[in-house]
Amino acid sequence: MSRVGKLPVSVPAGVDVSVKVDQISVKGAGGTLQLAQNRLVKIVSDAGKLTFAPANDSREADAMSGTMRQLVNNMVVGVSKGFEKKLSLIGVGYKAQASGAKLNLAVGYSHPVNIDMPVGITVATPTPTEIVIKGADRQRVGQIAAEIRAVRPPEPYKGKGIRYVDEKITIKETKKK
Repeated sequence: MSRVGKLPVSVPAGVDVSVKVDQISVKGAGGTLQLAQNRLVKIVSDAGKLTFAPANDSREADAMSGTMRQLVNNMVVGVSKGFEKKLSLIGVGYKAQASGAKLNLAVGYSHPVNIDMPVGITVATPTPTEIVIKGADRQRVGQIAAEIRAVRPPEPYKGKGIRYVDEKITIKETKKK
């Protein structure tokens, strides 16, 4: 059995988890998230803990039990604490400005780049060279961060571009004669 799938998910106070035949719904202070139920995994809820077990002895059911456990755990953590990604802009004149549900980027193009945030995702710019993306859905927060980074990924010679705060860029040496 999956090592991750064996661990139970503890549901903190203030978070409501409802397991139905076709979907799992998690409601908390951060919002409401839903996930489609998988037929290969049996979910048992008892005393504030959720346990996941494979429905049969197949390898797919074993793997899916660990996957479902982690997805539900991410939902529980998302509605209680939330997730965030931090990006930094490196380069002369590179700046970002958040206004409502829009992010305006000036990253060396002849035009400003405007990105609309989907519902449930908030963006903030504490300084003009920092971007903080927050939300309850871990996958959507990571996807939006990746799309913002893709506007101007860091280049390997000077390291200019948009990068994650904890990202290490290996700088290449320039060509010599």
